[in-house]
Amino acid sequence: MGTVLIVDDDEKLLNMLRRTFIYEGFDVYTATNGAQAMAQAQTHQPTIIILDWLMPEMDGIEVVRRLRAANNKVMVLMLTARDAIEDRVQGLESGADDYLVKPFAPDELLARVHALSRRAEHADQGESLAYADMRLNPHTREAWRAGRLLDLTATEYDLLRFLLDHPRQVLRREQILQEVWGYDFQGADNVLEVYVSYLRKKSEAAGEPRLIQTVRGVGYSLRED
Repeated sequence: MGTVLIVDDDEKLLNMLRRTFIYEGFDVYTATNGAQAMAQAQTHQPTIIILDWLMPEMDGIEVVRRLRAANNKVMVLMLTARDAIEDRVQGLESGADDYLVKPFAPDELLARVHALSRRAEHADQGESLAYADMRLNPHTREAWRAGRLLDLTATEYDLLRFLLDHPRQVLRREQILQEVWGYDFQGADNVLEVYVSYLRKKSEAAGEPRLIQTVRGVGYSLRED
């Protein structure tokens, strides 16, 4: 099933989550602060980290930044009481793959973790994908724009892969969320828009023309303007 590292300074919640994920078949490790989380991540190399934002010694944002700076692409789900849109954006910009606000429904947390687990464990197979001057190698999980290697997170790669699987097609927002994240976002969540923005910045950094087009009121399409 995979290995989960749960990081939270609320020991009651930590123990509840530990029991839940052991029951679900995961190998589970825990930490109560950011420094412990970094050490556990290095020792146990978890598949997924469920990470509280506000913690002593080192907060969750700094943990994610340090992991990504070390090129650690472990799936990270940020679990926090901070529910403002700007907080969600900051959490995702730090390198987290998903963001869930406390209090949360246990079934939703499990659904999101299972979706991340499927993405992490899926052996990416298939031929290289290309459209215009964008190219992706599923075996190495690398992507290029006009011969320039793109430094993508795991989620950015998965989103680009889905777009390249369906060039010139109009993809509904809900369809992309279901296929890339594995479930539907509700309400004001703007995680898809945030990640499209990331991909555009990285794929257009050398002045290349836009390929990821917004289809207003529907979703997105990978096509030349």
